[in-house]
Amino acid sequence: MAIAEMWLLDTHLLVWAAYDAQRLPRRAATVLQSRDERLVFSLASIWEVAIKASLKRPDFTAQTAELHRALLDEGFAELPIQPAHIAQVATLPWLHRDPFDRMLLAQAKSEGLRLLTADAALERYGRFVRAV
Repeated sequence: MAIAEMWLLDTHLLVWAAYDAQRLPRRAATVLQSRDERLVFSLASIWEVAIKASLKRPDFTAQTAELHRALLDEGFAELPIQPAHIAQVATLPWLHRDPFDRMLLAQAKSEGLRLLTADAALERYGRFVRAV
């Protein structure tokens, strides 16, 4: 039996999984459908959706409470932002400037998760990031 990996999904992948599954890259869809993988979402992603929805971004029209409930109902584990995650952000090299992505990177690194992302630029952070 394969050992399950724990995947922290980036915000775009979470939104696509919940509302626009055909936009998911094949690798992301495979991870989401696998019974051997454990899926995690960060409250930083819910926060990001709330901010971008309030800015009327057309790619972030999700209702945050609805998205949060849907992810929990689908069996995703919720990852709150912890002080250790905040401290970890300060140690990351400045290869990427997006504060939400930097928090997701810090959380993945702190918690021993793999970050599954649609942003290939994040792979520069090393082995704990997998771009799809």
